[in-house]
Amino acid sequence: MTADVPSPATAPRATDRRGDASPFALGLLLRRAHWRAAAVMAEALRPLGIELRHFAVLIVLVDSGPTVQRDLAAATGSDKAGIMRVVDDLERRGLAVRKAVPGDRRARSVEITPKGVELFDAAHVAAAPLAEGLISELGPGEPEKLMDLLTRFAYPADAEA
Repeated sequence: MTADVPSPATAPRATDRRGDASPFALGLLLRRAHWRAAAVMAEALRPLGIELRHFAVLIVLVDSGPTVQRDLAAATGSDKAGIMRVVDDLERRGLAVRKAVPGDRRARSVEITPKGVELFDAAHVAAAPLAEGLISELGPGEPEKLMDLLTRFAYPADAEA
């Protein structure tokens, strides 16, 4: 039965438990944090009749202005078919419109509507108290530190070149 006993040279195995020392621990922890935050934000959006995938597109449109669909797909981590469904949903609700791109008969630019901007602002108001709950266990200065650390992790300085 010695096969059941791990050898001393065996690397730690990912378990998804607190204090996991495996090389996958950071990824697993970030995944768990994402699930928790996404669930809370989805709850804030539900009464407004949209999902996180819709809101992700609205964020890009507010931040970047009119954006071609292929760039929306890249910015939101979606595929071509997925982004088309999301934009269809947004158009149906009057939150965004597609417009022809001058000089490119096949490309369509997506633009947020005034109704979309209103919903975008309402989502922020609805999310504020829920977001506070996400950080309620953190001490003074820790929410800002967490944001700083995650920002540096997500946008490494050497990737800005």
